[in-house]
Amino acid sequence: MSLEIGTVFPTCEIGNDPKAIRDFAQAAEELGYSHIITYDHVLGAEHGDREPALRGPYTEKDAFHEPMVLFGYLAALTQRIRLVTGVLVLPQRQAALVAKQATELAVLSEGRFTLGVGTGWNWVEYEALGVEYASRGRILDEQVELIQELLSEPIAEFEGRFHRVVRAGLLPRPPAKIPIWFGGFSPVAIRRAARAGDGFLFGSAAPPMQSLCGELVRQLDENGRRESFEIDVVLHYSEGEENWRSLAERWSALGATHFSMRAMDTGVHLMGEKPAGFRGVQDHIRGLERFIEVVRGVA
Repeated sequence: MSLEIGTVFPTCEIGNDPKAIRDFAQAAEELGYSHIITYDHVLGAEHGDREPALRGPYTEKDAFHEPMVLFGYLAALTQRIRLVTGVLVLPQRQAALVAKQATELAVLSEGRFTLGVGTGWNWVEYEALGVEYASRGRILDEQVELIQELLSEPIAEFEGRFHRVVRAGLLPRPPAKIPIWFGGFSPVAIRRAARAGDGFLFGSAAPPMQSLCGELVRQLDENGRRESFEIDVVLHYSEGEENWRSLAERWSALGATHFSMRAMDTGVHLMGEKPAGFRGVQDHIRGLERFIEVVRGVA
């Protein structure tokens, strides 16, 4: 099976120069990358003296470009590359508004947008955005159902625990189906994706994720949904060239359809990874060049 080769946008490290952001995206497209993944956080939070503790990889010192606005910019600067949120922390956002934004991105990119969603981990961010953190899983399940209806039907009629839409719809309409991917590190996320998603994004290529991928494929087979389902796995640049090749082969055998590289070092300590040590957009572009040169022959 051939693998689509993608990359993670280094949102925490690329800085605020629009030209650098443009150069990264255009370089990825020119080199033949199939898609760009970007991460999402609205707010960063100090980790110290929290109860419960915050254990995620990002703090108040890590910058995040807002994914939907960022992709509106990149849609105008690229022609072929796919734009994937990986993942949008959906429960802390309004479902109907996300459906509207996703449709607009699909229109502006001529069908190149994929909506990747998940629950996130930062309860401080949830609280600041007015959403109950403990309900995030139930909210997400309902949101996906509502978004799918809004994207597929001209008029939606929806009554749930958290959302209500009475004979209302979106215009403009998306030019084609907008795939919805899930992301996460747990069996619960796997079950959601196998039941209701079009794809899954594994944020690590580590052995525990390989086991989860096996379970995902098993559930997809049970549900008769494997044929059109997409599976993306992200590995860090510091894995090294020999590991890039071997992991591409291993994940292809597991059923992966996409293989993506992350060179952003923010948070690597929690993933047990080594830093790539890139400094500036040109380093990141050179990393893009080397990775696809090595992996293209395998994928």
